[in-house]
Amino acid sequence: MSITQQYLLDTYRARQHGDPTPPALGTHDWQVMRELADHRRFRAALTGRPARGRIRVALARLLGR
Repeated sequence: MSITQQYLLDTYRARQHGDPTPPALGTHDWQVMRELADHRRFRAALTGRPARGRIRVALARLLGR
């Protein structure tokens, strides 16, 4: 069963039971990616490693890339 078929089945079942429908596919993808990056930085800080990429990102913002 594909992801789309599972979504349609979940939507159908939710309507049958009067429950709210699940969010559309891809609705929270960017939020999940941001949270994953935050979690990786947090884990790096806990282990005492520098959080990589922060300096590059800050410089790119300053230089207008």
